[in-house]
Amino acid sequence: MTDTTPVRTDDDFGEVLLEVEDLCTTFFTAHAEVPAVRNVNLTVRRREILGIVGESGSGKSVTARSIVNLVPRPGRIVGGSVRYKGRDLLTATDRELRALRGAEISMVLQEPMTSLNPVMSIGSQMIEIFKAHPERPRAHEDMRKSAVDLLERVHISDASHRLGQYPMHLSGGMRQRVSIAMAAAGRPDLIIADEPTTALDVTIQAQVLRLLLGLRDEVDTAIMLITHDMGVVAQVCDTVAVMYGGEIVEYAPVRQLFADPRHPYTRALLRSLPTLDRRVDRHPSIPGLPPNLSELPPGCPFAPRCSEARDRCHTDVPPLLEVDAVRTARCWYANEEPSDV
Repeated sequence: MTDTTPVRTDDDFGEVLLEVEDLCTTFFTAHAEVPAVRNVNLTVRRREILGIVGESGSGKSVTARSIVNLVPRPGRIVGGSVRYKGRDLLTATDRELRALRGAEISMVLQEPMTSLNPVMSIGSQMIEIFKAHPERPRAHEDMRKSAVDLLERVHISDASHRLGQYPMHLSGGMRQRVSIAMAAAGRPDLIIADEPTTALDVTIQAQVLRLLLGLRDEVDTAIMLITHDMGVVAQVCDTVAVMYGGEIVEYAPVRQLFADPRHPYTRALLRSLPTLDRRVDRHPSIPGLPPNLSELPPGCPFAPRCSEARDRCHTDVPPLLEVDAVRTARCWYANEEPSDV
């Protein structure tokens, strides 16, 4: 795969918007306590696109919902802090959170029907967002014109007509683009996009990714992009947090991560990427299954699936080691040159 990701440095980013420190979220079921997110630390700066990547069940989506304090029951945030512009969202009131959601922090979900109101027209839903945002136009006709403009920017044809339609009248790809238009309506500082392209075909997926990049460039929005697709990460992200077993196992700028991955799980994910110069009868995959979070194995959670595991990996939990000034990895041997990349 050709790497077309522009080289971006700290000078390309603005101030820190989001700081997550030692975030822990647990689901308290009738049968067990499930630590879905464990000691997650990450930072997002203005104009930065942070990718959170990992297999299903790795804790990506729970991390996103924890950040905006929308963890569904029986889940509960049990530790850590989430500071947005210096304010801890975990101690904010419901009123304060409602004021932030949509206006300053927006979410794009994998299935747009869960975020679009099925009994309200597209236009009504967009105008509700404008009304809640003080910097948006107040006159009804101005709000309608702004809604048409946003829909046209996300390549919705006959946008004026679509305002009067309901979500059920639109295809899945169109609903996803409407969700992105609504996320952009308040000109938020941070968009959390949870698997926004998973259910879309390749052409629509490319359009959605371009739209997200356009938002970053036009309004200085930061984006947290949650995905299981390393190819998507390579295309759009500046920084990557790799999650496994509810915790971040590697954190690095995208170029360094793809060129020199330091956790065996990251290397396994990269080996599973299809390439034009590799002809195989069967697509490479990671053997075994992700761990049961209610019964984590001793030592490194990835050790039972890791082809590079040593005796210590099966008994001792590895710390998050500093590889260099901008990279960390949760592996006892992160600072050794890998034998198999």
